Amino acid sequence: MYDVVVAGAGPAGSAAARACAEAGLRTLCIEEHGTIGHPIQCAGLLSLGAFAECRVSTRPVIATVTGARFFPSAGEPLVIDAGVPKAHVVDRGILDREMAGAAARAGAEFRLKTSVVSLRGNTAVTKGVRGREEVGFSLLIAADGVRSSIARMLGLGRPACLLGGLQAEVLLPTDPRLVEVHPHASPTFFGWVIPLGNGRARVGLCGGGDLRPRLAGLLGTRGGGILDLVSGALPLGVLPRTYGPRTLVAGDAAGMAKPTSGGGVYTGVRAARHAATVAADCCRRGSFRERDLARYEELWKADFGRELALGMAVLRARQELSAAELDAILSALRDPEIVREILEAGDMDRPSTLFRRLVVRPRVIRAAGILLRGGLRSFIT
Repeated sequence: MYDVVVAGAGPAGSAAARACAEAGLRTLCIEEHGTIGHPIQCAGLLSLGAFAECRVSTRPVIATVTGARFFPSAGEPLVIDAGVPKAHVVDRGILDREMAGAAARAGAEFRLKTSVVSLRGNTAVTKGVRGREEVGFSLLIAADGVRSSIARMLGLGRPACLLGGLQAEVLLPTDPRLVEVHPHASPTFFGWVIPLGNGRARVGLCGGGDLRPRLAGLLGTRGGGILDLVSGALPLGVLPRTYGPRTLVAGDAAGMAKPTSGGGVYTGVRAARHAATVAADCCRRGSFRERDLARYEELWKADFGRELALGMAVLRARQELSAAELDAILSALRDPEIVREILEAGDMDRPSTLFRRLVVRPRVIRAAGILLRGGLRSFIT
């Protein structure tokens, strides 16, 4: 019998397992794959804040970037360069394994090649290398990824939007300081080029439909050969409820990826720690009523719920933009005063402050009128 069973050993799952073990809870982390950190389904670009939340060494860091170049449909790109480190490009395999190792050192037990196939009250039925087992728990933390089987078993719903993702690692010399953002590469989201150094880059995009021709278009004639190709899914829009009977749902399993960037490490890890706080309190008091578990949702919503809500409103508005409107917004952002505003207030993880400061500027209002329709207005004040 475990105090806490965590499903999934990605950043959210390992962060939850570590925090629970450090709180003195008997903790088991179950991972369906045989190797933690694989398969990789992530662009691997983490803000400095997101990387710090992972509490790992610098070993996963491949490169560090200071800004970005945003490409319109034609003409010169818009360059936003802080001149100081803003984000790390990481090896997710190394990062995930370091986080799992820290959880194990804190006392969490791990079982690989094992997955939860059904739930019976406070018992998880698992299937894996040890055969079929029944694992008792006081509380279950579901961090089992974008297609969470646990959220589905409990009828907690699905993320509002599920986009496909496709990324290639290619031989491509590029500016090592700057990420490239290509909004026109995918009308429902965007494309990117992330420098890795040594003449390599990650080139990818997210969106709907067949992404292969769009990736080929983004690569064009620039790539000198594909070294690796990965696909995945991006869950956007948090589940209607992120807790169920003796269960808390965190990270991609809960649809907590940021709609503005697609990143889910920052929100997933922070949600995991809120889940561990609630788990420790529930186990200490021996109370797992709905109102006890609802505190988890209150905690993460107070932390970053508004940011996710803003991100979804921006995403929906962005998907209505024509190519000309999108170019007009990029043109408006070239104003030196606006660039200074972005450099001063820009935050990959918490964009609401910058949004409120930009949308009151007349030049932005003229260019981005469509963004201010409907639900977005509530985020201005």
